[in-house]
Amino acid sequence: MKKKIFQKIILDINGFFIIVLLSIGLIIWVIQAVNFLDFVSEDGHGLNIYFYYTFLNFPKILSAILPFVFFISLFNILTKYESNNELLIFWINGIKKKDFVKVIIRFSLIYWVIQILLTSLIVPASQNKARSFIRASTIDFFPSLIKEKKFIDTVEGLTIFVGKKDADGKMFNIFLKDQIDDFKSQIILAKSGIINVIDGKNYLSLNDGRIINIEDKKIITFTFKNTNFNLSKFATKTTTWPKIQEHNTYTLFSCIVNTLSKKKILKENFYLRCGPNFYYEVIEEFLKRIYLPIYIPIIALIACFLISQSKENYYYSKLKIAVFSFGILVLLLSEMSIGFAHLNKFAFIIFLIAPFVIYTVVFNIFKSQVEKI
Repeated sequence: MKKKIFQKIILDINGFFIIVLLSIGLIIWVIQAVNFLDFVSEDGHGLNIYFYYTFLNFPKILSAILPFVFFISLFNILTKYESNNELLIFWINGIKKKDFVKVIIRFSLIYWVIQILLTSLIVPASQNKARSFIRASTIDFFPSLIKEKKFIDTVEGLTIFVGKKDADGKMFNIFLKDQIDDFKSQIILAKSGIINVIDGKNYLSLNDGRIINIEDKKIITFTFKNTNFNLSKFATKTTTWPKIQEHNTYTLFSCIVNTLSKKKILKENFYLRCGPNFYYEVIEEFLKRIYLPIYIPIIALIACFLISQSKENYYYSKLKIAVFSFGILVLLLSEMSIGFAHLNKFAFIIFLIAPFVIYTVVFNIFKSQVEKI
């Protein structure tokens, strides 16, 4: 009987959690997707890259809101059960409030594991995959990027100016500068041109113009009737080097071990510039993935304060406000604390023991409140 009672409340929590997580996650995802339109409108990537990139950012959104949604789910279901007198079923069947809390905390460990899997495995993999699409992308949307009487420098080393552009995409009075390297550049002036796709690559087909090659302060000029300028060789200005949060957890761990030992004990990733300048950022990201989820059982315990008093109690409405506020405060402080963990050894120790101190204090307060009843 007791097992079935707990199964029902756990199913209710899980059901509410999934609905809210997906609802909030999709809202945030849509907002981010609108912001990511810059990849197409300003950076020149194709729509396929845009959709891949936005889709692969969904796990990151879920991991960011999971602790908050879990706390809201517990808070809502426990409040609902109290309002409907369903919590009485637990007490009538001889379930003590301390035992009830222990079951909820054990249940919260499932979400603790899920969060660690998300932050340490799934999110870094999806973020790195998203960045790999950007890294391998060519500039597919040159036609939409080029506008009349406007200098376009979306891509690295290339500047384009067009005096006029008609409805068919044909351009007139074209200025193009290709900065090949620090000492070599090429300027092309053409009366007209149009972007064509040749063998799957974008080319700017130019007519009636002049090419000016500048190398080591030497200038060579010649004219042309028709020429094709390869646009596909240019890369976007979008960051293609993986950020720290996009590296897998083993790479971060390798960086930490090798930095502390001052030896290359573990293999490092080529894309991670592991050194003193990045070490603290690596530590912060590693702790965020592995250690911060420990706060999930703590917010589960905080939510359980709702069962310490019945709805008939005069202070019950104030208790709900206090529990909700304290739970949100703990979540905010947990996120903020990660930024102070690397300041010094004392701050690091405080960061590590803080969850255990909070849990112990909160549990003892709960225990004393229950024993008074």
